[in-house]
Amino acid sequence: MTKSTASITTTTKKDPSQFGQAIRNNLQTYALVLAMIAIWILFYFQTDGIYLSPQNFSNLFRQMTITAIMSVGMVLVIVAGHIDLSVGKLAGYVSVIVAYFQAYFWADHLPDAPALLTTALSVLVGLLVGTLYGVVQGWIIAYLRVPSFITTLGSMWILNGLILIATVGKTIPANQPLFSIIAQDYIPKTTGWIIAGIVAVVLFVSMFMGRQRKHKYGITLAPMWQDLLKTTLMAGFVFGYVYYVNVYRGIQNPVMILIIIVVIFSYIANNTRLGRYTYAIGGNREAARLSGINIRGNTFTIFVLMGFLCGVSGVVMASYVGYGTIAAGGGYELFAIAACILGGTSTLGGVGTIFGAMIGSLIITSLTNGLQIMNVPSAWQYVISGAVLVFAVAADMAMKKTK
Repeated sequence: MTKSTASITTTTKKDPSQFGQAIRNNLQTYALVLAMIAIWILFYFQTDGIYLSPQNFSNLFRQMTITAIMSVGMVLVIVAGHIDLSVGKLAGYVSVIVAYFQAYFWADHLPDAPALLTTALSVLVGLLVGTLYGVVQGWIIAYLRVPSFITTLGSMWILNGLILIATVGKTIPANQPLFSIIAQDYIPKTTGWIIAGIVAVVLFVSMFMGRQRKHKYGITLAPMWQDLLKTTLMAGFVFGYVYYVNVYRGIQNPVMILIIIVVIFSYIANNTRLGRYTYAIGGNREAARLSGINIRGNTFTIFVLMGFLCGVSGVVMASYVGYGTIAAGGGYELFAIAACILGGTSTLGGVGTIFGAMIGSLIITSLTNGLQIMNVPSAWQYVISGAVLVFAVAADMAMKKTK
């Protein structure tokens, strides 16, 4: 009886410290979420409520999708100790190629083909172009051992030239109705609620299964109420988002594409050899090599995946903008890198999460969107965005030193 009481007392004493430890371990994530909320509240009052209107809130998430898709792959690239400066121009080149096929190629070679077939073929071509470029670039970096900074910097210039060659200095239309659905249409409202319900069920099932796995392997479990609270809040956010966007027109198609990509790549990063090896390589490359990890193969795969995601971004870009232009993708690589760093990905490698990159991408888009609504000159938008990024990284370094 005494032993049981002592055990209960010990557990009770541990709970607050576990809760405090959980907060300290995720301090940066919580700080980012609070910063994002603060930005939303600030712009809400500065724009007389326009900023958080259902229509602008919907557009806000749509605007972040292109760079957010790139930042998913960029997390793995940076975590592995590399960098990719070509992602913006690669996505831009894919958008130009897709627009060309939509506007001209199929009309000449498949004039009687149904729109659904030509649209599907255009998407497939875009994904193949991005992936194949990732294959070439990954092979140069992984097997020829050319530094990723130099390789991707050269690729950025090459792709800029290829865009000019493909467009011949002209804008290529890609605004066919069926193709525009990819990035401009919405999921039916009822379907949105069904998706929200499925996501909530998956969150709770994953939480309970995760606790079972930890218990099986003797890993210390957090109090049940903490996991339930965290999962409930996440499910509540999902339902809140669906409710608010349904006030306007529903969940945007590109946001749904982004969610699917985030789920898949989060699983890859956290539950596969590729993900674990990527963090190991970025954390200590020599130790990873001595442990028998295939560094070259891992690096090659990461850049192939990055190329594929650039293909997805390019398709979404062409559908969203409706054109392939000579300026396609310009500067997008900087936003993707900034989103990762703002979300806690270390430039030294070994540290970073896809969820953090999504928050970082949303913060950058929120800032840009709010400044545009306030009619702040574009020059000052760049100044403010750059200052926020530097401040965020400086604060992150200060927190790490404190730890």
